[in-house]
Amino acid sequence: MLDHVSVQCDDLAASRAFYERLLAPLGVTVAMDYGDALGLAGPDGFPRFWLGKAQGGVQREIHVAFVAPDRAAVDKVFEAAQELGTEILHEPREWPEYHPGYYGVFVRDPDGNNVEAVTHS
Repeated sequence: MLDHVSVQCDDLAASRAFYERLLAPLGVTVAMDYGDALGLAGPDGFPRFWLGKAQGGVQREIHVAFVAPDRAAVDKVFEAAQELGTEILHEPREWPEYHPGYYGVFVRDPDGNNVEAVTHS
C-alpha cells in the first residue's frame, strides 16, 4: 500500500550501518545516496525506505515492518540484530493474535524506533 517511508536519524552513518546489516537477509541495500539522505531498496530496486539526517525537534518512536520471504529470513534478521548488539524487543515467533502464520521479530534501531521483519506464510 505504501510507496515509501522516511525516518529521521540522529546519526545517519550509524543508522546506515545498522539497516544495511539488519536488512541484508531480506535483500535490502542502499540504492540511492544523496549524502544527507539514503534510499534503501529491496529486490525490486525501488527505494521504499529512506533515512535522513534529523531536522530538529523531538523524534517520536515509529514502527516499520519489512516483508521477509520466509521464516528463515526472519530468523536471519534476528541473528543480525544480535550481532549488532541492538535491543531485541521480541524474539522471532508466531503471533497468532494477529493471524495464523504471522511470524516476526521486533528490534530497536539506533534512534529507538521499533523495527520488525515479518512473513505471513
